[in-house]
Amino acid sequence: MKKGQIDFQFFIIVMALLAIGLIMVFSSSSEAARHDFGDAFHFIKKQLLWAVISFIAMMTLSKIDYHKFSKFAFPILVFAGFLLVLVLIIGQELNGGKRWINLGFSTFQPSEVAKIAIIIFFSNSLAKNPKILDKFLTGLMPYLAILGAFAALLMKEPHLSGTVVIVAIGGVILFAAGAKIPHLALLGVPTAAAGALLVMTSEYRMKRVTAFLDPFADKMDGGWQIIQSLYAIGSGSVFGVGLGRSRQKFLYIPEPHNDFIFSILCEELGFVGALIVILLFAALIWRGIRIAMKAPDRFGSLMAVGITTLVAVQVIINIAVVTSSMPVTGMPLPFFSYGGTALFAVMCCMGIMLNISRQSKA
Repeated sequence: MKKGQIDFQFFIIVMALLAIGLIMVFSSSSEAARHDFGDAFHFIKKQLLWAVISFIAMMTLSKIDYHKFSKFAFPILVFAGFLLVLVLIIGQELNGGKRWINLGFSTFQPSEVAKIAIIIFFSNSLAKNPKILDKFLTGLMPYLAILGAFAALLMKEPHLSGTVVIVAIGGVILFAAGAKIPHLALLGVPTAAAGALLVMTSEYRMKRVTAFLDPFADKMDGGWQIIQSLYAIGSGSVFGVGLGRSRQKFLYIPEPHNDFIFSILCEELGFVGALIVILLFAALIWRGIRIAMKAPDRFGSLMAVGITTLVAVQVIINIAVVTSSMPVTGMPLPFFSYGGTALFAVMCCMGIMLNISRQSKA
């Protein structure tokens, strides 16, 4: 297939988000790094290394014809499932969950592989069988069974945020591929019931819900993190206290360079800085939708939909959590939250998007 130019606007937005993200990782992590490791540059050095590796991966994938992934769609899905089982056996337990496999030189989350696997497999299978979703039992149910199996493995870790993202990705791809709305709507009740059951049968999840409803009722424990986040956001006002001058990063917010990095951004750069970042994400999502609409075939279109959903869901949930608009779930902010696996995975996805845009219709 004839290849043209990549979506340059999409590329610029990605690079802008990556650059701002790296700046914020250093700014938010410096005090924690100095306290824990005696080196203010401890986290940013690792994140910079992963950023370089991830950029190379993105540019490489932008030049590899995305159609080649169709040959490996099922093996990738099986491999992702194997990793989700493997992490339950040999995974490193951190913060009460087995979500990471220790490679010695680094750790990685199999859930990131699972997200990409679902996108590629669903997109490839549904592109080859455009009418398969007309039937519920023989069409839609097998895909839902795959989502259910992956969700069950993720909840075993436990990894609620990863489960939410994978289910959202699968659901949106199925909808975009033509799944009937009544069929999808029928699943809403059991899904909601399962979610409620998971909350009610888990002490720590129930604690997060009660902390969300009234964080000041337990301000020294369950509500501490969200209260400190709100203090940070409120302190930022319109223009912020200044880059690097956050007070909440001085060990008030636990691991401020991870899931709550957006609250530090709000504190240091204020409403204006937060708005710019939100607009950049909105622009990225819009360009992603545009790439999906202009993709040369169904496979590319569905993959672009899945990748755009991956970014959109994580951004919406992360910002909702740090602003106390929903209970804490531990959702990272793409391009911003510290973590090599997540950054590498999202940059690989951006590379695939750039390749789809390279082959897009005029």
